[in-house]
Amino acid sequence: MRVAIAGAGAVGRSIARELVRSNHHVMLLERKPDHLEPDTIPQAEWVLGDACELSLLETTQLETYDVVIAATGEDKANLVLSLLAKTEFGVGRVVARVNDPRNEWLFDESWGVDVAVSTPRMLASLVEEAVTVGDLVRLMTLRQGQANLVEITLPDDTALAGKPVRKMRLPRDAALVTILRGGRVIVPQPDDPLEGGDELLFVASVEVEDDLRVAVGLGTPGGSGPVDG
Repeated sequence: MRVAIAGAGAVGRSIARELVRSNHHVMLLERKPDHLEPDTIPQAEWVLGDACELSLLETTQLETYDVVIAATGEDKANLVLSLLAKTEFGVGRVVARVNDPRNEWLFDESWGVDVAVSTPRMLASLVEEAVTVGDLVRLMTLRQGQANLVEITLPDDTALAGKPVRKMRLPRDAALVTILRGGRVIVPQPDDPLEGGDELLFVASVEVEDDLRVAVGLGTPGGSGPVDG
């Protein structure tokens, strides 16, 4: 996979290291000369220039990349790059970093963003996930806001204890992807039994989150909405 990352600060370099370890081709775009440190990640391609400049993106052949990650410290720059990557170069997947939570509402498909990553929101979600039992917590927004990765921790006295996964009547646009049980990561099978304390990870559309709570025995139709981290 070919990945272009704008911003070679601590965030951009950390992402690049992980990707090159997985044998992906990575290009780092950085406009500040003092942030250009090829020796730190020699496997990556380093380019000095402004990722918001159309001419630079044309020179680097951005259209040949599978993913663009806008990871600069400026929301305006991340939005401009996202829009250019999607509309001018047809990049299939655009991930953008949100620096100021007040700007998060801008990071959607109208600006070419497929996935917006807000550090404050992620940290809040992790706190909610750690302390919330018996409710739905949104961990990440996927697919231009059309679906979320959500977590539900079953209470110890859940009515689902001992029942197989197939007994959960999930709504149409929801899928159970993982069960976390102690130190185990379980790929759920229809006959796998559920236990109190299980952390269930689902991918679900926003519209069916209340129905999902009902399916796992945590609410009634028309009940309270999810905890939004």
